[in-house]
Amino acid sequence: MNLADDLLKELGDVTLSRDDRALLRCRAAEDFIGKGQYEAAREALSELWQGTGCRPNLEGLGERAVAEVLLQAGALSGWIGSSKQSPGAQSSAKDLISESASRFKALGETERVGAAHSDLALCYWREGAYDEARVLLTHALGDLKDATQRAKVLLRLTSVECVAGRYSVALDILKENAHLFDERLGHALLGSFHNHLAVVLKELGTTEGRADHLDRAIIEYTAAIFHQEQAGHERYAATNENNLANLLRRSGRYRQAHEHLDRAAAVMTRLKDAGLLAQIDDTRARVLIDEKRYAEAERAIARAVQALEIGGGAVYLAEALTTQGVVWARVGKQADSVGVLRRAWKVAEEAGALSSAGLAALTLIEEHGAGRFLSPEELYDCYLRADELLKETQQAESVARLRACALVVMRRLAGARLGDKNFTLFGAVHELEARLVARALDESGGSVTRAAKILGLRHQTFLSMLNTRHRNLLEKRTPAEKRRKSIIKVSKDGRRPLR
Repeated sequence: MNLADDLLKELGDVTLSRDDRALLRCRAAEDFIGKGQYEAAREALSELWQGTGCRPNLEGLGERAVAEVLLQAGALSGWIGSSKQSPGAQSSAKDLISESASRFKALGETERVGAAHSDLALCYWREGAYDEARVLLTHALGDLKDATQRAKVLLRLTSVECVAGRYSVALDILKENAHLFDERLGHALLGSFHNHLAVVLKELGTTEGRADHLDRAIIEYTAAIFHQEQAGHERYAATNENNLANLLRRSGRYRQAHEHLDRAAAVMTRLKDAGLLAQIDDTRARVLIDEKRYAEAERAIARAVQALEIGGGAVYLAEALTTQGVVWARVGKQADSVGVLRRAWKVAEEAGALSSAGLAALTLIEEHGAGRFLSPEELYDCYLRADELLKETQQAESVARLRACALVVMRRLAGARLGDKNFTLFGAVHELEARLVARALDESGGSVTRAAKILGLRHQTFLSMLNTRHRNLLEKRTPAEKRRKSIIKVSKDGRRPLR
């Protein structure tokens, strides 16, 4: 028997008021949410709330009970929406939680205002709005005095800083507050602490090239899994199995990575958590890419993208699309790869995930910098944008990739050279011709007629070049307009008839 079950048993007391019953259900739901048992939490609230997208039944409740029901319904909407990748779930959750925070503030319940701000920050974090999440969590820390609640907020703040690429800041938060995380907080929060520490050590270990950090990250992930299993938090333990698999992949320990992914996938399949199962498929695809098992990787990443397309997890979708772009490049689907990598870049940038956007742009250069699907000018613009997006990154790996991509771009801008591998005069001429055609189309706004004039060519000559040798540049032209036929008839001898 656990806390939530004990609370629900109390509902059998017929002397309880409607407010008391509502508050018991809210406390039980909050306990279930903390364990990742979202369906149990929804069932606990079923008398008051019909599910994501619905407003709770607040009739006959006092102000405090109303605020609490709104908070738990909103928090659960966010979690279920993330789990099932439900469109609009985060927006609905934010509305309920914001109303709850306003009601708690009017009641003077500062601690509950802080709890509401913490849950509201999670909704913004899921949408990729990291600045808003950071502000809300900082406000929550100012409101909260309870050690357990403060520990939760600190871990959420660490998550925001990690996803934003500010790993040194995240490590400082964990070090300064490590004294809060002892056995009195229970296995659940201890597991979460070890998980966050593992993430930070993994990233900083990669950045600083420190194998000891990476080895310790493996230990921290293992500790996180142990504590979360002890707490009965299957969902969170499985998430860390996925994280550990990704770290083992980087170390070339592919067999062990697949074993951890198998365990994580089994749990997420049973829990029907489409969002986390998609992240596992993304990790699986990356392992398979490293193993050069591209057909299997293509199937795995297709499942991930399909699931993430449905919901609002923009950051995870961008990462999966980037992985898909790599797979398609490796199996020869070059045009599709370019398109999906551009989309990954756009999705991440629009969500405010600048680091993910920059990495998508770098991947575009890495996979297609030497090919014909991107002109040297496009590569140059792509690199400049990637450099801007990653200007605050602390990842040594990202910096190394930037430098490598700079060489790729400079080589393309310099043009073909006699000493290049597979050099041919025809290839060099074709590349130069493609650059000039692309530039003429850009300067003419896509007009074939004006582009031909810029290059000193006849319209039909230029159109023939475009339709044969440079078909990959057709998307730059504006749609062709049908020429109108003359309304004046011509006689058989070619003369116009007299009127």
